Amino acid sequence: MSENQSIEYKSSWRDEYLKWICGFANAQGGKLYIGVDDNGYVCGVSNIKRLLEDIPNKIQTSLGIVTEVNKKEKDGLEYIEIIVVPSSFPVSYRGEFHYRSGATKQQLTGIALTEFIAKKTGVRWEDAVVEDIRVEDLDDESFKIFRREALRSNRMRQEDLDIPNEDLLKKLHLMEGEKLKRSAVLLFYSDPSRVQNGSYVKIGRFGDGADLQYQDTIEDSLIKIADKVIDVIYLKYLKAKITYEHDRRVETYPYARNAIREAVYNAIVHNCYMFGSPVQIRVENESIIVSNRCVLPDGWTAETLMNPHDSIPYNPDIANVFYRAGYIENWGRGIEKICDACRELGADMPKYEIVGNGLRIHFSALKSALISENEATEGGDVGISVGINVGINEQKVIGLIVENSHISAVEVSEKLSISLRQAERIFAHLKEKKLIERVGARKNGYWKVKNATAKT
Repeated sequence: MSENQSIEYKSSWRDEYLKWICGFANAQGGKLYIGVDDNGYVCGVSNIKRLLEDIPNKIQTSLGIVTEVNKKEKDGLEYIEIIVVPSSFPVSYRGEFHYRSGATKQQLTGIALTEFIAKKTGVRWEDAVVEDIRVEDLDDESFKIFRREALRSNRMRQEDLDIPNEDLLKKLHLMEGEKLKRSAVLLFYSDPSRVQNGSYVKIGRFGDGADLQYQDTIEDSLIKIADKVIDVIYLKYLKAKITYEHDRRVETYPYARNAIREAVYNAIVHNCYMFGSPVQIRVENESIIVSNRCVLPDGWTAETLMNPHDSIPYNPDIANVFYRAGYIENWGRGIEKICDACRELGADMPKYEIVGNGLRIHFSALKSALISENEATEGGDVGISVGINVGINEQKVIGLIVENSHISAVEVSEKLSISLRQAERIFAHLKEKKLIERVGARKNGYWKVKNATAKT
């Protein structure tokens, strides 16, 4: 039998054939035969035992689906049959969506991808239920943070928050019957990658061009990521320029905190997690770029985003939780808040850019707030705001604590390539300066940054 819409032959296995399996899953299903040449003749595979173990694992890990993988034999030659059933939800391979059409595989992009996702789902991706994670598996700290912020924002009443976690999830429309939706897992589960790869935030500090100086990957529930990501950016990746007005100390960052906050939270809320790509924050010498994967409403452009527009969140349930917590606005007012914050600082207006399925917002630094090489070299009156002089390594340790409050001196010594004794001295000095404190017992406690305002 020749190749057709539902049959594909390959003489040997390559990992790139996961794209063909992705294409079958996104179309009407099909069969992929390994050890069969283009003419349909069995040529066999020599390492069939290992492939029968590797292929199912690679399919599940890379595509998030389960297929039937069978050993076949003809004329004494062994080959593999992979049976792919059509998926009820779009399947991606490393952020790419492939589709089987006729006897060819196509990669979907642009409008074709948007239409495919709309037709394929019928319901939103975030609404699909998760079978193997229960309410009691969710992260208690994430619920505590949400309740605290929702009350602080006055967007939920105390009596609406003082209910069991399951009832709160139902009130937030994060359950379907007794099962959790994907959105609930992303928001309140400590390892949302079990639902979808790429459900995290990545931050990188770049010099010139591709010079990556250091980076952080913040992997946790979206609520906990939101609770700490802005502090990580401002404590570890940025420095405030210090000036004095009538003996009053004034700290000015090169980017408006409220603008960056709004942009990062919007990227988390509107990210198309199906692509398997994280929200990325690129910090350069004179700019910050916040990017996420997106599927914009029909007819929307970068210009649409820069002007007043309707609020049409890609993930409405996630957006609702972030709104209740006071993290974002509704009514499409996010860009207005971003522009107002930039205007108040005196910085240039941000710019949106759409590249393929990627949405980027570019922030230019306020030139007068940038720290010159001379100032940085001389160790002048500049730095992340904590109020007391701290050294470079002390500043880095504060940043590490913001990322992981349970970090140990051993881990600090490894991350900073310093001795354990030096790491322990840094912790002691920071405690003496009352910049950090130990909460709880030595074994099960954690570190807390006491003052979010140090300079170097």
